[in-house]
Amino acid sequence: MEKLAIFGGCPVREKPIFYGRQCIEQDDIDAVVETLKNDLITCGPRVEELEKKLCEVTGAKYAVVVANGTAALHLAALAAGFGPGDEVIVSAITFAASANCVLYCGARPVFADIRPDTYNIDPEAVRKLITPRTKGIVAVDFTGQAVEHDALHEICRKHNLTFIEDAAHAIGTKYRGQPIGSIADMTCFSFHPVKTVTGGEGGAITTNDEVLYRRLMRVRTHGITRNQEEMVHPDDAKWYNEQVELGYNYRMTDFQAALLLSQLNKLPKFSARRKAIVKKYDEAFSQMPEIVVQRELPESDTTRHLYILRLNPERLNCSRREFFDALYAENTCPQVHYLPVYRHSYYEKLGYEKGLCPTAEKYYEEAMSIPLYYGLTDEDVEDVIMAVKKVVQFYRK
Repeated sequence: MEKLAIFGGCPVREKPIFYGRQCIEQDDIDAVVETLKNDLITCGPRVEELEKKLCEVTGAKYAVVVANGTAALHLAALAAGFGPGDEVIVSAITFAASANCVLYCGARPVFADIRPDTYNIDPEAVRKLITPRTKGIVAVDFTGQAVEHDALHEICRKHNLTFIEDAAHAIGTKYRGQPIGSIADMTCFSFHPVKTVTGGEGGAITTNDEVLYRRLMRVRTHGITRNQEEMVHPDDAKWYNEQVELGYNYRMTDFQAALLLSQLNKLPKFSARRKAIVKKYDEAFSQMPEIVVQRELPESDTTRHLYILRLNPERLNCSRREFFDALYAENTCPQVHYLPVYRHSYYEKLGYEKGLCPTAEKYYEEAMSIPLYYGLTDEDVEDVIMAVKKVVQFYRK
């Protein structure tokens, strides 16, 4: 048996690779440089162009671009009218921002458990959590796979709830042939560097509701408007604007928008490469009883942001930590996504306790994310597969 690198053996590869990485090419750099030479470098023509492009990509009627994905979630929660006394159901397995946006508005996140095979929010768990105080759902397309829209929409219609889709992982994904971004009441995207397309930072909210769109545009920029119809004291002077509500400075720069426009032109090839890598991983790991492969919904045509390697503890003589450290030492460096949100110490202080979502907690104890991004070569992918097999062979029961 080959000795693991963590115990002094030779690692599978010399140069480490990590779970995610941006792909910035010369045309991306050229687009940013050209924009920096313009007069307007914040909220200029590239921002408007990006919003139109996002409508084309997602099929939504309206798009509002913002500083980051967290800002997108915050504004969506504000536009939904969440406030003190309200409850909003959120998936337990997600980045903290999906729940924090509810807290920002003074409402209370209520955590729903996940499906044991897809790792997305479980509609049956959602149904059991609804009370007269429930005002909405923040459902996360975890790893890029679409949530179960049919079931969640039925729940929202029945109980008059606002459906916010956290699609930070899911640009390019489709559900029953319809692009993510045009289905929920509001859909939020993130353009952080590890996502499929990036602006360095950046986010967006898409919607088909004009009333929501107008409010999102207003609260993105301090709650200030130049639209006389929205003013309390209308004035047609060219210089006049009026703050009509409390808003935020969540604007995006024009050079970020230029980078994202360039990146979105490459979304088809980025998506195709990610799918090809996922296919190779699935083929390799589905034959290994020590590894559990994430189930793909037939309704979801997924552009995968994360590839989850889930361990079968009944087949291995190691903990998740031991497996993680061994894989890291082979220079195929994993990450973990995510600690159930309510397990963070801040949420513990708010009164949330361990045991709320047993399936999510079991998932967390067994899961890690392995490298998945456009720039991975076929050799890189084979190195990851070889490293996983090497660690499995060492710890196999």
